[in-house]
Amino acid sequence: MLIAAPFLMEILFFGNNDSYALGFKSLEKSISLLFLPLFLIGNYKRIQFFIILKAYCIGTTLIMAFFFVRFIVLYPEHFFKYLNGIHLWEMGYVFSDSIGIHAPALNMHLAFVAFSNLYFLFETSKINYNKWSKIKNLSLFVLSFFFVLYVNTRIALLATLFGFVTVVYFQISKNNSSKIIFKRAILTIVLVGSVLFLFLQKNPYMKEKYSTQIFSNMDKVGKLDEIDHPEIAVYSSFVTRLSIWKSAWELSLKNLPFGVGASDGKLELVKYFKETNQIFLAEYEFPTHNQFLDYLLKFGIFGPIVALFYIGFIAYLGIKTKNAVVLSFFFLFFISNLTDDFLLRFDGIVFSGFWISIFASYWLQQKSNQVGDNIFL
Repeated sequence: MLIAAPFLMEILFFGNNDSYALGFKSLEKSISLLFLPLFLIGNYKRIQFFIILKAYCIGTTLIMAFFFVRFIVLYPEHFFKYLNGIHLWEMGYVFSDSIGIHAPALNMHLAFVAFSNLYFLFETSKINYNKWSKIKNLSLFVLSFFFVLYVNTRIALLATLFGFVTVVYFQISKNNSSKIIFKRAILTIVLVGSVLFLFLQKNPYMKEKYSTQIFSNMDKVGKLDEIDHPEIAVYSSFVTRLSIWKSAWELSLKNLPFGVGASDGKLELVKYFKETNQIFLAEYEFPTHNQFLDYLLKFGIFGPIVALFYIGFIAYLGIKTKNAVVLSFFFLFFISNLTDDFLLRFDGIVFSGFWISIFASYWLQQKSNQVGDNIFL
């Protein structure tokens, strides 16, 4: 019921949609939240969490390596331009567009893979593998972290680093007397720091992006058109998010207690941009970029509560399973939805619904004493 809550909300407020055709289209995107838990949790004894996660991490990293090579071959002018430090502000978005996915959405997946690869690097290091297996796991980890940096979205990088810290903390806390684990934790910190330092040296734009650009033009909230070329100056700045949130909040208050309908959220918001003469926001038709505000606008007072329960359930599973990957996933999905609205997107809906169902299956296995934390191969 918790996992299917967004789908059930759309059914409950279906009559609120101005267009039933668009309402069914919106409902179609979230119907997976009904079937995923039924099939996965309904067969929880057969779900092999660590095998699935390992396959996902290897598969995603290899697919990204393929697309990276493809990008170099098909778009050499872009790649060498970025290599020479030109137009670095567009790098991650152009690369993501070449794959056909929105950069923040892609990097949410990559962040999950990066801290999961670190988890497996620690876990496999406890077992007496040959050196080639260790090199393979180390290479997967470094590659996945590199791709997070290359796509270069702020929230994903923050979530990745949080995931690294969480994995290292859990490893040390579970192995208090192990000097080997402690040494490997230190080596991990040095490795992550080195990769980050080298990338910063090649990408000086990151210093601007993660410092002055974030909080620039904060006096222009709701007045972005007063900025010269806002599509260049503040497209990805915090002031743009605040301007969108301000409008979404004002529009939500006008439509309490039941909202504007699941299919009409973005349409009504763009219409409000036009009514309030916010030309830049209206031209680019920005969605709410905050899942809690998005649900407040669509479903009224019940919306943010459902979103909080849906995302909060991941934290509950992380605490119950005492697993660093699950807790890191909660932090990743929670902060990603503070600055974006991934339950508006089909890939965000399926991504979260699938992994929450897998995590819940793993928790039920633990309750049945059928699986240990280190059994993943």
